[in-house]
Amino acid sequence: MEANKSSSPTLNPPVFYGSAVLILLLVIYSVATPEHAQGMFSDVQAWIIANVSWLYILAVAVILLMVVLLALSRYGEIKLGPDHSEPDYSYLTWFSMLFSAGMGIGLMFFGVAEPVMHFLSPPVGEGGTVAAAREAMKITFFHWGLHAWAIYAIVAMILAYFSYRQGLPLTLRSALYPLIGERIYGPIGHAVDIFAIIGTVLGVATSLGLGVTQINTGLNHLYGVPISVPVQIALIAGTTVLATISVVTGLDKGVRRLSELNLTLAVLLLLLVLIAGPTVFILQTFVQNTGNYFSQIVTATFNLYAYEPNDWIGGWTLFYWGWWLAWSPFVGLFIARISRGRTIREFVTGVLLVPTAFTLLWMTVFGDTAIHMILWEHVTSLGEAIERDSSLALFAFLEYFPFASLLSLIAIIMVVVFFVTSADSGALVVDMLASGGQGQTPVWQRVFWAGSMGAVAIALLLADGLTALQTATIASALPFTIVLLCAMWGLLKALRVDATKQGLRYQTVSTTPTAPQSEGGWRRRVQNLTKYPRRRDVERFIVAIAAPACAEVAEELRKQGYAVELTGGEDNRTGLQITHEGAPDFIYQIRPRGYPMPSFVATEEGDSDEATYFRAEVHLREGGQNYDVMGWSRDGVIGDILDQYEKHMHFLHMVR
Repeated sequence: MEANKSSSPTLNPPVFYGSAVLILLLVIYSVATPEHAQGMFSDVQAWIIANVSWLYILAVAVILLMVVLLALSRYGEIKLGPDHSEPDYSYLTWFSMLFSAGMGIGLMFFGVAEPVMHFLSPPVGEGGTVAAAREAMKITFFHWGLHAWAIYAIVAMILAYFSYRQGLPLTLRSALYPLIGERIYGPIGHAVDIFAIIGTVLGVATSLGLGVTQINTGLNHLYGVPISVPVQIALIAGTTVLATISVVTGLDKGVRRLSELNLTLAVLLLLLVLIAGPTVFILQTFVQNTGNYFSQIVTATFNLYAYEPNDWIGGWTLFYWGWWLAWSPFVGLFIARISRGRTIREFVTGVLLVPTAFTLLWMTVFGDTAIHMILWEHVTSLGEAIERDSSLALFAFLEYFPFASLLSLIAIIMVVVFFVTSADSGALVVDMLASGGQGQTPVWQRVFWAGSMGAVAIALLLADGLTALQTATIASALPFTIVLLCAMWGLLKALRVDATKQGLRYQTVSTTPTAPQSEGGWRRRVQNLTKYPRRRDVERFIVAIAAPACAEVAEELRKQGYAVELTGGEDNRTGLQITHEGAPDFIYQIRPRGYPMPSFVATEEGDSDEATYFRAEVHLREGGQNYDVMGWSRDGVIGDILDQYEKHMHFLHMVR
């Protein structure tokens, strides 16, 4: 598997130009004939709801089940990266970016609106009752709970595993490697990445176009800013400029800081509403809502209203499932980008459980407080305002709290920052897809994609084509669902092979090779245990002992007809690679790796490396193996190479 086979280091021409042209044609079609486009896309969506809604429901159920089982199974210990890799971000930063990219803006728009709409107009039964309130929260939890995050999690897991574990490009095509092999670098792979780019650009653009109505409504509510197309265009332009600045500064600065800011504001707003609202009622309903959700999750998952047909499921559940699936290439790739080095179990816990818990708490605090106002405090005007204009829901709701203007201002800032983080993370994802998975690309490419999303949103807003492309984006979830199910099968195959290899390695791995470990016997071994080598010591060992040992093994294997290549590179590492046609290569390396010096070890004055000691660690294809060969004899290193190669050959026999 090769990390990058694109024809240019920072640009994949077929994907870049192909997606740009297709996006332009779709926008022209939607702008020139918005009614025809809307009619055609609506017909497609109606056909999907009428004929294959069962597939959406079944696919999402399978996705959730697989994500949970992977975390609980033996595969949960496998890392999304080499064995020695560590996470790039702290838990707080990781959760912040997950929250902002995955659900943030939706919570602002639907946190009040959806529970109230289900409460007033439930799919079955009478609205405005206690039973309707209970059902409304159950439905809201179902739509925003584990299923949505499971879709994002499985896409992100597939991409992170094949990229960071198997060395493939961090693009959607890599998910198909177990199924089509090297053909992912050809037309099929280009088509998959183009599809992901189109879905991301149009999804972010339509969200920008439709979402500025909430910002515009909030500004009108607070400051009397007129609700008009020119104002909304200015808001899209401003958001795009901020997103461009953020995406230029990169993931570790712009996106990271904005995400942390937004999570802080979200927690602040949540606490203010919780304290100022009916606190005890909110806490009681959160516990009860959670219990109802988990006790009925299986029934709700497979409920198609087949015995009581109505249009409700198409307008809500299937709409959400289609939207999550359509957005999953974008959000999944972004989550994969920030999740390197975590085990599958840790990844699922972080991506599935933590955001879901926060989302459900948010929906309870805002949704149940609004329902409490309408049902028990008889604030019927709130329900009427939400039914007239759902984009006004949050601001109409906050009017009934102390310091309403301050709370509404915080909400507007959050909506704006959420839009910026969606746009800048979307631009980063599209840029990676268009450049063959490259993380470092010229600034102009990131600026191009960030600006394109804003331009598409403005064009669609002017031509009233937003709804048409939103419908098209959701309809595109059908082919992607089939691709995703195939990719899940491929992931299972790859994990089974990986787990088999790990099992064989851990059954027999020993740091005592077949040959003597070091010159001088056990006394020399005691010296190795009590000494904390410097980098220069390890580098001398690699040059004097390890490199010649690798060279001797390589020479002998070549005599036996094997294709063996000696490897080196940065950090003065040494090693060899044995190529097997049609099977994974054997890779063995010895690398210097630094560790903090134990506090009980005395250091020499003036030593520049006094805080660090080094080990000569063995690395295989799967990553670092966490054992040290420093001080071993040449025969000892040769014995370790042969031990590891013998295990590799046994693994190849096991998986044939």
